[in-house]
Amino acid sequence: MRNVNLTCVRTCMVVAEERPRIALTQSFSKIFKDLGLSARAVSTTFGCRVNVAVCLQGTSGPDPTTVYLDMRALRHDRVRLVERGSPHSLPLMESGKILPGVKVIIANTETKGPLGDSHLGEVWVSSPHNASGYYTVYGEEALHADHFSTKLSFGDTQTVWARTGYLGFLRRTELTDACGERHDALYVVGSLDETLELRGMRYHPMDIETSVIRSHKSIAECAVFTWTNLLVVVVELGGSEQEALDLVALVTNVVLEEHYLIVGVVVVVDPGVIPINSRGEKQRMHLRDGFLADQLDPIYVAYNM
Repeated sequence: MRNVNLTCVRTCMVVAEERPRIALTQSFSKIFKDLGLSARAVSTTFGCRVNVAVCLQGTSGPDPTTVYLDMRALRHDRVRLVERGSPHSLPLMESGKILPGVKVIIANTETKGPLGDSHLGEVWVSSPHNASGYYTVYGEEALHADHFSTKLSFGDTQTVWARTGYLGFLRRTELTDACGERHDALYVVGSLDETLELRGMRYHPMDIETSVIRSHKSIAECAVFTWTNLLVVVVELGGSEQEALDLVALVTNVVLEEHYLIVGVVVVVDPGVIPINSRGEKQRMHLRDGFLADQLDPIYVAYNM
């Protein structure tokens, strides 16, 4: 790209409806570094259907912080910070600074009560620009009201909140932005609907997928979901088809060693089979529907039932 100068770009937002992808923001900054794009200009923002702008990381605020969580505690919805490089540690970048006029609270998905800083819960948001509902959904008024207009079961029972459907936690910090306001960080861990309930614990698909992708250079992409209480791992094979059988043992072993889970089904497919939306986020439920309808045209399928 000749005659392109990006030094004037102050803010470049990486929009996400899930956990911020650290590798993506770092790669984006590296690719456009020679064109003058400052690494500080690349920041994250989090929004969802009930509120498209919950928080963002602007240039006037402090640099986004990355914390390291104990994955074993996270499976029990507990937030325990550990040192970088600790065994079973998970790096998590903050999604950004909560915008003015937006209130965020972390709530228990079952009791609808507020949670403390050491607990993982659903992110609820209260704001004048919250969505009021879906135009194309009819019926199920009670479910509709619970999603867009809900209240805490105790504590502040007057404020009306919208449920984002994403799990996360708030971390109080002493950092201040350019205006002198305290910077409270929101950390989004993942979608509530896509979490895997296995062995009485909550697993997040992205963590298992990361382990699988690291296990072999020929695995181009990976997605996981559950089917009748079985863990299904779909991997895209970037090498020759002769390697498909070798991947089954590797995938099974890495998931067992790092997450203590037994893989029920391993599906090896061609590159591009795992559906990706416009934001680059995996559509795991669409993939699951395709698997159940026998539409994936796999290279190899291994059942461990």
